[in-house]
Amino acid sequence: MMAWLTRTGQRLRQLDRNHLWVLDTAVIVVVFLLFCLPDLLGDNDGPRGPEHALVTFTHLPLGAKLALQIALLLPLFWRRRVPFTAFAVIAAVFVVQWSLGAFLRADVSLLIALYSVALHGRLRLLPWACAVMVGVLIPVAIRVAVMISVWEVLFFLLSVATAAVALGFAMRVRRAQLTALRERAASLEIERDQRSKLAAATERTRVAREMHDIIGHNLSVIITLADGGAYAAETSPERGAEALRLVGDAGRQALGELRRLLGVVREQSDTPELNPQPGIADLEALCARIRAAGPDVLYHSGGDLDSLDRGMQLMAYRIVQEALTNSLKYAGPRTRVLVTVSLVGARLLVRVTDSGPPEGAKRPGPPPEPGHGLAGMRERAALYGGTVVAGAAPDGGWAVQAVLDVTSNPGAPGGPA
Repeated sequence: MMAWLTRTGQRLRQLDRNHLWVLDTAVIVVVFLLFCLPDLLGDNDGPRGPEHALVTFTHLPLGAKLALQIALLLPLFWRRRVPFTAFAVIAAVFVVQWSLGAFLRADVSLLIALYSVALHGRLRLLPWACAVMVGVLIPVAIRVAVMISVWEVLFFLLSVATAAVALGFAMRVRRAQLTALRERAASLEIERDQRSKLAAATERTRVAREMHDIIGHNLSVIITLADGGAYAAETSPERGAEALRLVGDAGRQALGELRRLLGVVREQSDTPELNPQPGIADLEALCARIRAAGPDVLYHSGGDLDSLDRGMQLMAYRIVQEALTNSLKYAGPRTRVLVTVSLVGARLLVRVTDSGPPEGAKRPGPPPEPGHGLAGMRERAALYGGTVVAGAAPDGGWAVQAVLDVTSNPGAPGGPA
């Protein structure tokens, strides 16, 4: 039942928004049927006392009654668009009617107009409407005060007018509250959508960074090994076979890491199969894979690196991985690379420098726009309040240095993925 009433109310409000004249016309028709028609059909010229002679009113012709009724009811058609103007017109007709000494039940339109001023009009005009209402009711109270005092009649009339104002003001407050609730609900929906879009964008960035680290690094190793294996196949077949074996190992490792990443993203089960992320202890194996592709890689570490949390260790590993990938890509397989990871106080220092390409070869310059690798390193370092600086080294090589704050907490257990 309540659901039906709610739906019906919504349909009626929608109809009223689309066709304002329907409700206004309905109000006029109802008032005419309830209050005007009895005056037109009967001989009652107004209220009378017990002896039927205490209060007398002027008997108006039928045409005059109808004219006054129309003048009282017609302004109600604009009571919501220009409420104060409609009230003023009805009050003027009311004054004319009572100056003729006539009583009409259609005077109820004055209360409806006052209610509309409180509900739809400007609040700064409401005191003026109340003052006009008091002014037009005082002569009425004097006119009908026969058995009781003028003050009692005036009190009754003003109480009715106050009820109309209070009802209109209460409806106004309720509508304002409903409007505020609807706006709040709409704002919450927008905020929810924005949070969802932001979370999706953040997740896309994270997945893109992980994909770049996994695929970009392993593809660089595979390409370098394949080029070296093709060259060695003609001069040293055993070295060519070794290069193909290393290519297979690198490909399998990349495929395994990619499957683990996609398994977490898809979340096909409540308990997806998870594997430990690489850390400081895996840097030796990382350097060995790069070393197998040709470069001479030296790795030095200092400080209690095992005490770092898993997120910080993953951060350092990915930065070293990206820096080694760039050295292999731009400096070639015959470069020398020095990797240093040390913990000094509350700072973790990561430095990767290479000697540049062989003698006579020119190292390719950086792309016109920053690549995903350097941007990914800076994003990772920023999560721990750190910085990454990359640029040419004095000896002609390339250097990447990252400084991370080990006391920073990115807000997720185990650090960011």
